[in-house]
Amino acid sequence: MSPGYAAQLPHIMPPGSPKPPIHKPNTILGKPYEDIKSHYNLGKELGRGQFGVTHLCTDIGTGQEYACKSISKRKLVTKSDKEDMRREIQIMQHLSGQPNIVEFKGAYEDKHSVHLVMELCAGGELFDRILAKGHYSELAAASICRSIVSVVQICHFMGVMHRDLKPENFLLSDNTQNALLKATDFGLSVFIEEGKVYKDLVGSAYYVAPEVLRRKYGKEADIWSAGVMLYILLSGVPPFWAGHVDFESEPWPSISDSAKDLVGKMLTQDPKKRITAAEVLGLAKLKCPEHPWIKGGEASDKPLDSAVLSRMKQFRAMNKLKKLALKVIAENLSTEEIQGLKAMFTNMDTDNNGTITYEELKAGLARLGSKLTETEVRQLMDAADVDGNGTIDYIEFITATMHRHRLEREENLYKAFQYFDKDSSGFITRDELETAMQEYGMGDPSTIREIISEVDTDNDGRINYEEFCTMMRTGTQQQAKFF
Repeated sequence: MSPGYAAQLPHIMPPGSPKPPIHKPNTILGKPYEDIKSHYNLGKELGRGQFGVTHLCTDIGTGQEYACKSISKRKLVTKSDKEDMRREIQIMQHLSGQPNIVEFKGAYEDKHSVHLVMELCAGGELFDRILAKGHYSELAAASICRSIVSVVQICHFMGVMHRDLKPENFLLSDNTQNALLKATDFGLSVFIEEGKVYKDLVGSAYYVAPEVLRRKYGKEADIWSAGVMLYILLSGVPPFWAGHVDFESEPWPSISDSAKDLVGKMLTQDPKKRITAAEVLGLAKLKCPEHPWIKGGEASDKPLDSAVLSRMKQFRAMNKLKKLALKVIAENLSTEEIQGLKAMFTNMDTDNNGTITYEELKAGLARLGSKLTETEVRQLMDAADVDGNGTIDYIEFITATMHRHRLEREENLYKAFQYFDKDSSGFITRDELETAMQEYGMGDPSTIREIISEVDTDNDGRINYEEFCTMMRTGTQQQAKFF
C-alpha cells in the first residue's frame, strides 16, 4: 500500500486517548463519507464511460481546475468490484508524479458515488490531436511512441501492469504544441506479483496480446498493446494477421526499415522473445543502446501519406451507429432465430420485471455451468448494457448474445440499412441518421457529424450500402476471437 493511500485512512489513536465517535458507513475507501462539493465546484461533463462520468471540477481554495471521475456505487456490487476500485486508487497514488502519467489529487466517497480527482488533461485524446493537425511524420510518431513506451517502462519498473493500453487512454496535458502525453485509466491495472501467471481476460479487442487470449500472460502483454498503437500510428489501421504482421500493404513499403524493425520486435508472438520497454529505451541492464528509430535518428520527417490519417479516422468509426445497427438487427430477427435466447432471458429474469440485473446474470450463468469469474461477468454486463442504466433489457440481451456472424449475414445487414434509409433512396442521409439516433436517445449534432464523416469514405455527405457494410464488418474477426 502506498504512503499516500495510508495517509487517507483514519489515524490510529494512542493508548488512553478518548475514543472517537464511531463512523461505520458501508464505505469502499475505508474512511467516513465526505462531500466532494465542500472541496471542489463540479462543472461541465467532460466524458462518459461504462463505469462513470467525468466532470470538470475547480478547487474552491485555489481556483485550480481538475477532472473528477465519479463512479456510481450501484456499479460496484461485489466484493471484487470494491477491491478493484481500491486498487485503482492505490495504483494511481503510487504512480502519481511521473511525467507521462496523469497526476492524482484525491479520492472522496459519499452515499452514492466514489469520486476520483485528477489532473485535467485539456488537450484531449491523442488520436484526435493527430487527426485535427491533418499531417504528421515518422519522426512525430517516434516521439509519441517514446512517450507510450516510457509509460510502460515506468509502470513495470514500479511493479504495475497496466493491462488496458489503447489510444483512448492517452490524453494531452494541454492544447499547446509541447503538450505532454499522459496515460490515464488504471481501472484494469494490477500490482505485479513475481512469478504469478495472470489468467483474467481483460483489455480491449484490438490491443489485447495473443497470450492474454490464451489466459496465460505477464507484463509483456503491455508491450504488445503499445506495439499495436505504434502500428496504427504508422498505418492508420490495427494489424489484422494470421500469425504474421503485414508489412506489405500500403503505406508500409514507404516506411523506414528501422520503424518496421521496432514494430516487429514489439509484436513478437512469443512474449519471452518480445522486446521489453527498458530495451526499447536503452535502459536495460545489459546497457543495450536505445532503439535507433525511437531516438529519431532513423525516422523520416517527411509527412506520412494522407491516406494514413483517413484510414485512422475510419478505424475510429467503431462508433455508436454500429452499436445501434446491431440493436436494430436484433429487434428485427425472426421468432425462430431468437426462440432459445428468449427462453434463456426469461429463465435469468427471476423476478419477471423485464430486465436482468448483475446478480441475475451471474446466477443464470452459474446455473448454465459457466466458469466465468466475477470480473468477466461484470464485463459481459457492461458490454451488454448499451444504455448504461445498470440492467440489461431484452433487446440488449439479444444484441449481446446473438452470434456476431448471424447478426452480420447479408439479409440482416440489408434489413438494418433499410431501417435507417427511410425514403428508400439507397443512402442514409444526415437527416435520416439524426431521426433514427434520436429515436434511441443517441442523437446529438456533433456525434452525427462525426459518424457521417468517419463512415462516409467517398465524402459525399451520406452513407451508401457498401460503406454501411464495410463499417459493420470491420474488426469482426478480432472481436469474435476476443469475445
